[in-house]
Amino acid sequence: MWFKNLKIYRLSDKASLSLPDLEAALEKHAFQPGSSQDSQSSGWMAPRADSALAYALNGQILLRLHTEKKLLPSTVINQASRARALDIEEQQGYKPGRKQMKEIKEQLTTELLPRAFVIEHDTAIWIDTTNRWLVIDAAAAAKSDEVMGLLAKTLTPFPVVPLHVATSPAAAMTQWLVEDEAPAGFTIDQDTELRATGESRATVRYVRQSIDIDEVRKHVQSGKQCTRLALTWADRISFVLTENLDIKRIAPLDVLKENQSLQAANEAEQFDSDITLMCGELARLLADLVEALGGEQAKA
Repeated sequence: MWFKNLKIYRLSDKASLSLPDLEAALEKHAFQPGSSQDSQSSGWMAPRADSALAYALNGQILLRLHTEKKLLPSTVINQASRARALDIEEQQGYKPGRKQMKEIKEQLTTELLPRAFVIEHDTAIWIDTTNRWLVIDAAAAAKSDEVMGLLAKTLTPFPVVPLHVATSPAAAMTQWLVEDEAPAGFTIDQDTELRATGESRATVRYVRQSIDIDEVRKHVQSGKQCTRLALTWADRISFVLTENLDIKRIAPLDVLKENQSLQAANEAEQFDSDITLMCGELARLLADLVEALGGEQAKA
């Protein structure tokens, strides 16, 4: 089990997460299937089938947000509404007005929701109580916002704060490219995105292609900054860093895969081994990345 994308937050200095209190708080918002008329339901589920809602191991805690959403496309509602409107027109002798059409759509939504397809989605959360990280495995902001919203309802006081670094990722990545030198412990890979800071938002992308340093320097001189950069950390993990300090497309390299336990007696032991390896490596990666960005900085 490896997270694919990282939305990175900090546990506040005053945060105190006792496992019994955390478990009790999660239970209050545990996942419950929605009724036939609920378009979406979400709540906490155990990260592993036989575990508690908070899976704890050596100072690391895993959570899982489970969401079920009913898929009822607007095209289906509109098509059914037109058919219903034709029936009503034949009965009353004139077309339904705007207010009546709104009522028809609301009625059809109520009728169709119980028969709608259900899409399930899980979002994993990693809490490092030793190094005070809270990380969400989400590529889209909407997913991380959903997690943060339920966390805010679950935990009082809310123990999470944004991560601020001294140098913006865009400025740092641009400098690394222009100087053709990655920070200590990192190497620059082939995927790069440069985007203009002006109104044009002109964008240049290098995909699986080595960059030409002179060409990059010309783009920077014309007002572009690096907004995405593929990197490898310590020859152990490859990833893409974004201008928003998000980490995407995480991939453990062969040196880590070879070190994974091959002697686990069962799935539970394998799960523990995988989590221990992932959390340890990602914690070191985050520490080195923050250092490469000038260190952590409190927001003024």
